[in-house]
Amino acid sequence: MTKLEILKQYFGHEKFRSGQEDIIDNILSGKDVLGIMPTGAGKSVCYQVPAMLMDGITIVISPLISLMKDQVRSLTESGIPSAYINSSLSYRQLREVFKRAAEMQYKIIYVAPERLVTDDFLDFAENSKISMVTVDEAHCVSQWGQDFRPSYLKISEFIDTLSYRPVVSAFTATATKRVSVDICNILKLDNPFRMVTGFDRKNLYFEVQNPKYKLNALVDILNRPQNKEKSGIVYCISRKGVEEVCDELISRGFAATRYHAGLDDEERRINQDDFIYDRKTVMVATNAFGMGIDKSNVSYVVHYNMPKNIESYYQEAGRAGRDGEPAECVLLYAPKDVRINKFLIENGNENLEMTEEMRRQVIKKDLELLKHMTFYCNTYDCLRGFILKYFGETAPICCDSCSNCNTRFETVDITEEAQKILSCIYRIKRQGRAFGKNMVADVLCGSKNDNVISRHLDELTTYGIMSGMTKTRVMNIIEFLVQSGYIIKDEDNFNILVPTEKSKSILFGGDRLSMKAPKEKKAKKKPVQAETVNEGLFSKLRDLRKELAERGSVPAYVIFSDASLRDMCRILPKTLDEFETVSGVGSAKLQRYGELFVNEINDYLRIDK
Repeated sequence: MTKLEILKQYFGHEKFRSGQEDIIDNILSGKDVLGIMPTGAGKSVCYQVPAMLMDGITIVISPLISLMKDQVRSLTESGIPSAYINSSLSYRQLREVFKRAAEMQYKIIYVAPERLVTDDFLDFAENSKISMVTVDEAHCVSQWGQDFRPSYLKISEFIDTLSYRPVVSAFTATATKRVSVDICNILKLDNPFRMVTGFDRKNLYFEVQNPKYKLNALVDILNRPQNKEKSGIVYCISRKGVEEVCDELISRGFAATRYHAGLDDEERRINQDDFIYDRKTVMVATNAFGMGIDKSNVSYVVHYNMPKNIESYYQEAGRAGRDGEPAECVLLYAPKDVRINKFLIENGNENLEMTEEMRRQVIKKDLELLKHMTFYCNTYDCLRGFILKYFGETAPICCDSCSNCNTRFETVDITEEAQKILSCIYRIKRQGRAFGKNMVADVLCGSKNDNVISRHLDELTTYGIMSGMTKTRVMNIIEFLVQSGYIIKDEDNFNILVPTEKSKSILFGGDRLSMKAPKEKKAKKKPVQAETVNEGLFSKLRDLRKELAERGSVPAYVIFSDASLRDMCRILPKTLDEFETVSGVGSAKLQRYGELFVNEINDYLRIDK
């Protein structure tokens, strides 16, 4: 079979997405590969297609049990023989997997990194024909990745133990240039073919809010017409937050459930299944949820709290719209989120596999990444552009699909305001003192609170010189000066503001400075609109899919994605030959479900006449 025949027969697609074919061709030619592709870009196809064409077993190293189970379930449904090896298997089940693998009954085996250097797995690997080792979530190998896992350092050790070296492929959704270099060096990739397909997912709408009452803002988002009765994820920073938000949503009539590490295994499994099988539409969770969930019909992701870094945010937000349909990514920001994340970073790195020096380095790195996440939440520039620039890509000036771009902007000259702010910081510095953004803004706005008066800051010549401006606007300008390099925050000393050499160009060099400022407080929300389909037929097909999913004990999206159902509504296939042209219909699904869906479509068309 050819690669295109594999793609059609097992995955139901007529052509490859951007970057997929180049990666597959290089793997099949025997080259190592590094693929950096955003969530929803089709990374798994890049190793699953060549795995079917190569003469041996492909080992896929994956960090989460749920991710392995979901992938194996989807592959099995598509007719691809696969299995997983992790701690969820009993000894008897594990022996059975090894036995079948030795008999070449599998083409793809998923394995946890901790298992690689165990005696039983090494014995299996040495006596089996391994054609490729694929490293999924490859950023986990780097200390500069958002989710460093020391167990990933065992991968190159495992490969070195083999009597021959198979092709090595590595994939991740989010990696800066620094992390990409780490992946290549630590995994010892041999002159790899590199493919970066681009981080821009045009079907995603980005929004940042700074609401006074987050819960009310969340309810408004869930009640948007495009989100009603759709599947969505709400991420909270703590278990307590998950419990409170979930209880509130349930009390307001939403079909919500919860997921966090404090629940017992059985409740987590039930709640996860309720969401995957569409029995519950809203999953309220900590970031422990989602990495292993390949649910394609998530229509929105709301971050109730700011995450620790851009990488985590983009990966979590990217769980929306995996089927290519329009989806929303909304972040509800509050300044206290920064303090909470800083505390978690400094007190949460207790991985027993880390040395003390390694732990210190990881904390320092994580605090640096947190700074960029804070910049994202406070920028007035295009949100999509901010993310793309962070990952080293060319960014649009205006994307027309984020809350910032859909706000009416005006470019404001802030030279005078910047001079006043910098002058205030310098005058405080001359007294041998220093303060953070909040205190400096209070001084400039002429606040009479005790913190200002008791420190005699009301005696400064800069006291009250920006009293005609709101404190929020002053703090926004200060944040802009930080992002632009005129001020730095000393994070080791309570985030006090320190002017840089660059600030002198504004105070004494005659430079002018402008920033974008919104004219309106509320953004004109302009998410991408979904293609109009026959909603009556779409509803019938969804009901049939649900019935088949319940009968087969699999999630509905494993039968067909929403995108496939919409394609059926567009094509209106009346025969099996026509049904085979639907996106996502491969040979296995054609034989298993084709007649049922064709009959449903024909019945609907007869009634509709």
